[in-house]
Amino acid sequence: MKKAIYCGTFDPITNGHMDIIKRGLSVFDEIILGVAESKSKNTMFNLEKRLELARIATKELNITVKPFNTLLVEFAKSEGVYTIIRGLRAISDFEYELQMGYANNSLDNKVDTIYFMPTLNNAFVSSTVVREILKFGGDVSHLVPKEVKECISQ
Repeated sequence: MKKAIYCGTFDPITNGHMDIIKRGLSVFDEIILGVAESKSKNTMFNLEKRLELARIATKELNITVKPFNTLLVEFAKSEGVYTIIRGLRAISDFEYELQMGYANNSLDNKVDTIYFMPTLNNAFVSSTVVREILKFGGDVSHLVPKEVKECISQ
């Protein structure tokens, strides 16, 4: 069974994330969605809410959602999974993600990173964009899964 890890803060999980997850599932049998605690980031949603939203969004998929608060390489090692999935939207993502991929591999040479590009209609979607729209009471229904929208609108 081929497994991979897709990690992030998922604050909140978006249609862009779901796009990458579905692309990943075309290659891997199972994906572990690692939701980073990330105390250094000022998240809109606490860890428990982000885990809940991720589980709601992926409930129909072969995804296991788990929290983590370590280096990604350490999380991968603890799960026995050494393939990391990352999404690339723009050149700036590529530069950052390439650097992170090399850094992770320098910490453990068993770790490989596979990059997926989202579809064009999700290329601009990010949690940052969603949070900014939410902050001003805007409509994010086209940016997040329907179930997530319903949950954050309560």
